[in-house]
Amino acid sequence: MKFTYYGQSCFLLEADGKKFLFDPFITPNPQAKAIDTSKIEADYILVSHGHGDHVADLALLGKQTGALIIAMPEVAAWAEKQGLTNIHQMNYGIKKFGFGRLRMVWATHSSSMPDGSYGGNPAGFVLETGGKTIYFAGDTSLNLDMKILADLYTLDYAILPIGGNYTMDVNDALIATGYIDCDKVIGVHYNTFPAIEIDTEAALAKFEREGKTLLLPAIGETIDL
Repeated sequence: MKFTYYGQSCFLLEADGKKFLFDPFITPNPQAKAIDTSKIEADYILVSHGHGDHVADLALLGKQTGALIIAMPEVAAWAEKQGLTNIHQMNYGIKKFGFGRLRMVWATHSSSMPDGSYGGNPAGFVLETGGKTIYFAGDTSLNLDMKILADLYTLDYAILPIGGNYTMDVNDALIATGYIDCDKVIGVHYNTFPAIEIDTEAALAKFEREGKTLLLPAIGETIDL
């Protein structure tokens, strides 16, 4: 499995010939200006919630790739208004797809669309594909519902927000690793705006002291999972 980071909470997972794009926000992000969105391919686009820093390029990349968009019904309804038609509405629960299984899970946050309309409940995802199980928390604070994931899954990696202010910070993410019983974390949702700037070296050191792994790929970097 490969992970490519596009900044903020946008990334691509590749497994078994399938490409999964999460929370498409690239063109408005000055830090991602080197990313050529015209070259991005995806079979599926998964959207955790409705904020602009997660859906800004949904219409652009949805039309470009023809990917199946998986999102809460309210986000899906907004996507339809943007001219997208290949959409699967989902809510908290689990479904088997051709690539494997996908569970939509609780996230403690808010959600509204760029036009101000209601964005439904925020969510995270557990993706089972390519022989691996990956948890993407979406935008969330630390919450006890995470503990159920340790009962349901043996997670290979957790993709967690670490910027604080709107979501968990590094310290909360460390606590979350205990809740979900997963010591390998990819950090997202940090350093895009002043409110979520962190000391990356200090963050890496905190995880190392706890005997855990924090991966912070550069924007545009691809790593093997």
